[in-house]
Formats: sequence, C-alpha cells, structure tokens
Amino acid sequence: MTQTLLGILASGLILAGALLCLIGAIGLVRLPDCYSRIHSASKAGSLGAALVLVGVAAASSGEMALEAVFAVLVLLATAPLAAHAVSRSAHRAGHKPRTGPLGDALADDKAGRSTPPAGGE
Repeated sequence: MTQTLLGILASGLILAGALLCLIGAIGLVRLPDCYSRIHSASKAGSLGAALVLVGVAAASSGEMALEAVFAVLVLLATAPLAAHAVSRSAHRAGHKPRTGPLGDALADDKAGRSTPPAGGE
C-alpha cells in the first residue's frame, strides 16, 4: 500500500515537473524579447526540474534523496544567478527590453550617473 502511494506521488511530481518544463519551453518560443524568454526559462525550468528531482527521490524510496536534495539546492541557487547574469549582459550588449509603464530601470540608472563606475564600464 505504501509503495503504491509513493509511486503515485512520484509519478505526479515527475509529470508536474515535466509540464512546467514544457510551459517554460513554450515561453521560450512565444515570448517577445530575450528578457521575457530568460524569465520563462529560469522560473519554469528550475521549478520543473526541482519537481522532477523530488519525484525521482520519491520513486527511489529515499535511496537517492540526498543526491536529489543536493541537486535541487544547486539548481535553485544557480538558476536565478545565471538568468540575472545573462539578462545583464544582454542589456549591456544593447538589447532593449519591451518596456511597460514602469520603463527601463537599468537605462534610467545608467543615464543618471555623473561619474563612471569604479570597475570601468
């Protein structure tokens, strides 16, 4: 009984993770600019992969739980940092975002500087 319930839970987690990864992939194709695409890939992709890893830990009856938890922690720590680095480099390369009513805060920040940054931009 417990093994059947654990199998159903693992299957549900893996399916939910796969669906979130699919939504992220559709977002990569459908969204208008690179910033929206980065957001879609990093949020849906990392959450989907985390759910798949938790499902794998549940499917292995806890034998792979430590490895899966470590992989989830690494994934959740590095995905937002990588997305930020890629979007920052895209902005510096001149890719303009499609802005809404709030505008482009990075361009406003750069235009408002009176001295160059210490690192030499």
